[in-house]
Amino acid sequence: MKSPELVLPAGDLEKLKTACLFGADAIYLGGQQYSLRAYAGNFSLEEIRKGVEVARRWQKKVYVAVNVLARNSDLNSLPEYLESLAVIGVDGLIVSDPGVLKIAAQYAPGLPITISTQASVSNYQSAEFYRELGAKRIVLARELSLDEIAEIKSRVDIEIEVFVHGAMCVSYSGRCLLSHYMVGRSGNRGECAHPCRYSYRLLEEKRPGEFFPIHEDEKGSYILNSRDLCLIEYLPQLMERGIDAFKIEGRMKSPLYVASTASIYRSAIDRYVAQRREYTQAELDTWMRELAGTATRPFTNGFIEGESPLLQDINKEIPPGKMDFCGVVKGYHQDKGMLEIEQRANFGLGEEMELMLPQQGIKKLELSALFDMEGLPMERARHARQRILIPYPEPCPEHSILRRVGAKN
Repeated sequence: MKSPELVLPAGDLEKLKTACLFGADAIYLGGQQYSLRAYAGNFSLEEIRKGVEVARRWQKKVYVAVNVLARNSDLNSLPEYLESLAVIGVDGLIVSDPGVLKIAAQYAPGLPITISTQASVSNYQSAEFYRELGAKRIVLARELSLDEIAEIKSRVDIEIEVFVHGAMCVSYSGRCLLSHYMVGRSGNRGECAHPCRYSYRLLEEKRPGEFFPIHEDEKGSYILNSRDLCLIEYLPQLMERGIDAFKIEGRMKSPLYVASTASIYRSAIDRYVAQRREYTQAELDTWMRELAGTATRPFTNGFIEGESPLLQDINKEIPPGKMDFCGVVKGYHQDKGMLEIEQRANFGLGEEMELMLPQQGIKKLELSALFDMEGLPMERARHARQRILIPYPEPCPEHSILRRVGAKN
């Protein structure tokens, strides 16, 4: 059976490399303009060019999000930007605004167009509308059930991409105005402050100044706070219905998140394509434990079986088994028998550590000694991005991930 394309996020070049190494078929990223993740690292045109070169090295694709809901002023420099992307040779554009779609067809006619989930395509007539406008693929609205997804796929001759993992917004396909009105930062311009994650109290019209707590525990209520999407157990059903691509949210997440989600979803897709049988409960339990280690909220299956009673994280629960992203392998000193690590979080002797190796799984790391680059012993790596040395009996691939098990929350 056809293996769907696994599409991973990249907020910067490091995450792009991580996604390539840990199992992505394609990477989506945003430039420094026209993207709905204004606070991700994002890519200059030169960095996009480098990213495409890196991806080609591993036969991966690169899609660029140009999914802002554009204002008149955005259109002035858009043609030149799209022409530059075409010259670089990216593999496609992700677009939500019909005006941007029209301009892309004129100034970058060779670049395939994916319609963003931000366009909220939730029926086959809308899908056919975008197909007639020249779109190659549609990322469907997250609010659809499995049957609704399947009907759109069966009725319209267009590639279908579905979000299968990551953060969700309480608003319809992320089209939210809360942030704009509360703090002057529009989510539809890539600047969301995530006010749906705040704690709220109720003010009754005839009782000014009297605030009523709406709480589930001592931390308050989070009635707008969506759980994180996780559809790994539904991958076989989606593949059987011919879905063309699975997408993972997270351009602002860490390389650990990218590595973990890429490797688990890669394993799940490949397992089903090869064996064509349902996952065992043991497999699902193992995958879910790993995915929970990088989750920020409990999981939900969203709307895949219809509206779920477990869409909102009203108690602000903390997923079990959290992992800390502690560092990235930069090389191996054969003469010393030591890994060179670039630190990303404070860690030290005696902590339970693991290494994530691309395509090679997870290995335990006994952190019994730690040295600076001059060979002087240390107890902790305390300074951001400092290079340190850790004794290890064999080389690890560059970009392997060092993580702490059982992170404190």
